[in-house]
Amino acid sequence: MHRIISIGALDAHPLRNEAAPVRTGHATTTLISTDDGAHILVDPGLPAVALTARLDERAGIAPADITHVFLTSFHPDCRRSLEAFDGAEWMIHAPEREQVGVPMVATVQRAREHGDTELAQEIEREVMLLQKCKPAPDKLARRVDLFPLPGVSPGMCGLLLSERRHTLLICGDAIPTIEHLERGQVLKRAADGALAKDSMQEALEIADLLILGRDELVANPMRGPF
Repeated sequence: MHRIISIGALDAHPLRNEAAPVRTGHATTTLISTDDGAHILVDPGLPAVALTARLDERAGIAPADITHVFLTSFHPDCRRSLEAFDGAEWMIHAPEREQVGVPMVATVQRAREHGDTELAQEIEREVMLLQKCKPAPDKLARRVDLFPLPGVSPGMCGLLLSERRHTLLICGDAIPTIEHLERGQVLKRAADGALAKDSMQEALEIADLLILGRDELVANPMRGPF
């Protein structure tokens, strides 16, 4: 069973003529509850107090009930309240972990060399969080599989849920909003724009339903009724 806990938002929506941040960005947060009692929280983007309230309102559970947290990427908007779930196992796609982590370590080293202790300590805290995120297995649970969507970030990865009558893909920022979906556009901050467009196309080829990275659940416009 899946349930959207919180619908996300971009800090500035370029397809609504917002050139500069007008709000605090946060990822859409989804809860997956499995038959064996696991509760997998995807992209805890809201601050801890707000997300704790949403979990209670939407699912009747507390942070202590979450058994796993999965991050579609290591972008700060996807993990603002990550530390509120310290009793859960944190997971991220292995390529994202590696390709984000290596540059961060290099940044720490450069900051130390230039005497920027404050920056070095800030990035070191980020590195420590990333180190606590274990490489996710290909299958998180029965009918819940990793679906790599690289491009916006180097190792971005969604989750594919295979239900009896349909497939559902948690897209992360590979497809952030309805407007991006309708126009076939990816985020301008994509690390690799061409690869991001390929990933969007793959998402549209695989799933009947899409949970967008900064928006709600939508039917795939490229597929017929299911």
